[in-house]
Amino acid sequence: MKISKKIVGYAVAKPADANSQDKNGSDIASKTEGTKADVIQMHEKLERPNKLIGSTYKLKTPDHVSEHAMYITINDIVLNEGTENELRRPFEVFINSKNLEHYQWIVALTLIMSAVFRKGGDITFLVDELRSVFDPRGGYWNKGKYMPSIIAEIGEVIESHLIDIGMLKALAPSDEQAKLIEEKKAEYRAKGAADAAAQSATTSDTDEPWMATASLCSKCSSKSVVLMDGCQTCMNCGDSKCG
Repeated sequence: MKISKKIVGYAVAKPADANSQDKNGSDIASKTEGTKADVIQMHEKLERPNKLIGSTYKLKTPDHVSEHAMYITINDIVLNEGTENELRRPFEVFINSKNLEHYQWIVALTLIMSAVFRKGGDITFLVDELRSVFDPRGGYWNKGKYMPSIIAEIGEVIESHLIDIGMLKALAPSDEQAKLIEEKKAEYRAKGAADAAAQSATTSDTDEPWMATASLCSKCSSKSVVLMDGCQTCMNCGDSKCG
C-alpha cells in the first residue's frame, strides 16, 4: 500500500476492531475469514485437566530378577477433542511395585519420562533409549523374548502404548514376508511332527519345533532365527540377512 499523505498519528488495531472497515471500504474481517483455527499441540505449559484417560500394564519379570510385578500406568491427554485434529498424547506415567529395592530409580524414571511427555514433540526416542540399557548382571528371558534389563522391558511397554495411540507403527513383516513365514512354519511343524519324541526332551509342549536350534534375532530379540533356504531368517518378524 502506497502512503500519499503525511503520517500524523497511529493506533494499534485491537480484536474489537475486527469488524471495522479499512480505507478502501473493504471489511477487515473478510481478510481473515476462512483461516484455519489454531491447533493445540503438546507443550510443557499445558495445564493438566481434571480427568485423563489411563492404561495400566502389568510387567512380570522372572523371580530371580524381581519377585514382585510392576504396574505401569500411562495417562493420556486428548487434544483438540471432537475435531479433525484430535490427538491422544501421553501426559504422565506412574510405576508401582512392592519391591522397594527399585524405589529410587523408579521415582526418578517416572518424573523424567513425564517431563519428556509434557514437553511435546517427537517423544518416540524414549523407546530406543530405554531399550538400549543393559543390566551389568546380565539380561533374562521373558515369554520367549530376551530382555537386556528391566529398564529395557519398560521401554517395550512404552513402545506398545505408543503403538496403541498411533504415535508409532507396529513392527510387522510385509504381506509377502508373512506369507513366506507361514509356509516355512508349516514345513518346520510337519518336520517336527516326525521326531516329536526327540523334541519333547529339549522343548516344552508350547515351543515351536524350530526353537530348539533357533538363535536370537537382533531386530525383535526373539529366539526365532533359523537357517531357511540357505539364509538366516527370523520366524517372528521376518528379518533376513538376504534382504
